[in-house]
Amino acid sequence: MTPAAPRVALTFDAEHPSRSHCPPGAVERILDALRTAGTRGSFFVQGRWATAYPAIAHRIATDGHLVGNHSNFHAPLDLLSPEGLVEDIRAAEVRITEATGVDPRPWFRCPFGRGQHDPDVVAAVERLGYRLVGWDVGAADWEDGRDAAAVEDDVVDGVVEHGDGAVVVLHTWPGATADAVPGILRTLQEQGFGFVGVDEVLDAR
Repeated sequence: MTPAAPRVALTFDAEHPSRSHCPPGAVERILDALRTAGTRGSFFVQGRWATAYPAIAHRIATDGHLVGNHSNFHAPLDLLSPEGLVEDIRAAEVRITEATGVDPRPWFRCPFGRGQHDPDVVAAVERLGYRLVGWDVGAADWEDGRDAAAVEDDVVDGVVEHGDGAVVVLHTWPGATADAVPGILRTLQEQGFGFVGVDEVLDAR
């Protein structure tokens, strides 16, 4: 029997830019690259971003990608009150569902990864019907000065080192990421990896 290909989940945080080198059209180029490769990705969508870019948010869903919740205001959740946590997560849920036509539950990613081990944040997220999603491999694509080659190298090296079931975090707005995604897809496919949604990885853990 031929062994199954090792799996990798490419995830993208869809949010408002917070650094330079944020050319227009970056997220569309990422979606185009995924479509060309026949690859399913996972997008954690900020509520206010979905309201600002409803057509792009809707395309994420209609292209068949997993849609998750990435909060409404993209604030560090461990700084919010219990009431603020619930309000932020619910507001994002409404905005994301309106824009995409898809309920983002049960997938949730904390902004900056902050709060994913905080008992109050974990309890609030789970009470609202979500599962927290972190990552195994990052490329610091949000940092100024990162170019496509550095992003691609970090992702490929991290996935190969991790092996089957690696969850990669990237962002939809850096130009370097949009430039790097085609190479990431091509190189990992050449190395025998298969791309899946983050749900397929986490449900198997």
